[in-house]
Amino acid sequence: MIPKHCKDVSLRTVDFPLTPTNIGEAIKGKKAYTRTRYYILRNKNDFAVISVEKENGNELFRNIKSFQILSLPDETVFVEDRTIDVINRTQMAQLSQKYKGKLVVVQGMFNHVSFVKDEALIRINVIDTVPPRPSKLSVMVEKIISMGLIDAPIVANHIEIDLESVASTVKTKGVIFPCKASGISCDKVVYFLDEAPEISVESTLVGCDLSRRIFKSLYKREAGFIDICPRNYVRPDGSLALVKCCKVKSGYELRNHVAAVPWGTTIEEVKDALLALLKVSSNLKGND
Repeated sequence: MIPKHCKDVSLRTVDFPLTPTNIGEAIKGKKAYTRTRYYILRNKNDFAVISVEKENGNELFRNIKSFQILSLPDETVFVEDRTIDVINRTQMAQLSQKYKGKLVVVQGMFNHVSFVKDEALIRINVIDTVPPRPSKLSVMVEKIISMGLIDAPIVANHIEIDLESVASTVKTKGVIFPCKASGISCDKVVYFLDEAPEISVESTLVGCDLSRRIFKSLYKREAGFIDICPRNYVRPDGSLALVKCCKVKSGYELRNHVAAVPWGTTIEEVKDALLALLKVSSNLKGND
């Protein structure tokens, strides 16, 4: 339960005890602004929240024909936190997790006021390689969430494939990584496949299927190989996942509960992939 926008919510300070009878008497015969769908009623430290239905019409203020009490003081918690954007569903949903069963009135950023109750979080595993740290995909997802570019309570679970840790398990004297841009370092002889290097020591390729094909094309042989394709790190439990994949050239590719974006992805492609995963989540809920 969360309003679409704080513009739909009106805060009113009242001087009567917030009981159903008193609220009903106060609402009787009153008009509400055309945008108002909810009232937060405040009497000192007590809060109650109601929704209202207005008569049809084009006037800016219309008669309230009915109302519904959403919470009374014993069911309502007030939180003042200027770091919370009350129209950011992820932030509001995360807050609601701390007050299970309660309706939470929030006075947040810019003094905007809204409320939330038991808003479920949609968890998405974001799988990418590091270094560089943080990973590009993680940064993009967190920007999308923090800026409210998607109207959904998404929480990202960031799963890192640490290439330096993988390299530490290699038994050969050398290790080959796909590209130098990542800034990887380790205590072995390091080669980068995008430089088409002359390989002078026995080496293991740490990459994906495309890296393996590129190596074979360049050197006309196979190499010892460790697969670090993010697709292969997707959990088998059916949880939603977002990955990068060099086989995706543009846009995104959706397979069941996994969305893949290009290695050099844009924030628009990531946003579209997240929206596709939300549709998958909605369909799964509809089948339950």
